[in-house]
Amino acid sequence: MDGATDDVNQAIAGELQLMDPRVRASRERTAQLLDPEFVEVGGSGRRWTYEAMLAELPDHAGSSADGPRYEPSEISGVLLAPGLVHLTFETMLGERRTRHSSIWRKRDQAAGWRMYYHQATRVPPGVDQLALPKTSVGRGGG
Repeated sequence: MDGATDDVNQAIAGELQLMDPRVRASRERTAQLLDPEFVEVGGSGRRWTYEAMLAELPDHAGSSADGPRYEPSEISGVLLAPGLVHLTFETMLGERRTRHSSIWRKRDQAAGWRMYYHQATRVPPGVDQLALPKTSVGRGGG
């Protein structure tokens, strides 16, 4: 496995952890996966900061072990630069379909990969599925 593939796979692993209700319910575990400079633009349009997300995530949908769980699909990533990975994917949470884009960064070995930015867009019923390339790992550039 080359370095780019390994970096993308590590970012994907972090993304999947953030969808796990046990992680979402734990401020400590979530804090290990979010960059201290984290920002999110949620599907509602709300802007979230690191502290706001840590405080409120345990109460969000998908954070309860006995509730609906995020079902990700078509996750793919691109290494934009050393220490910077961009992921795109879709999720289903109950009947709600959402498209996601997140940027993961690795500032040092000790901290590892952390989500720096995330954006979610709700997909209305009847909109075509997300068309992504068949490869799950790519390289940035252009």
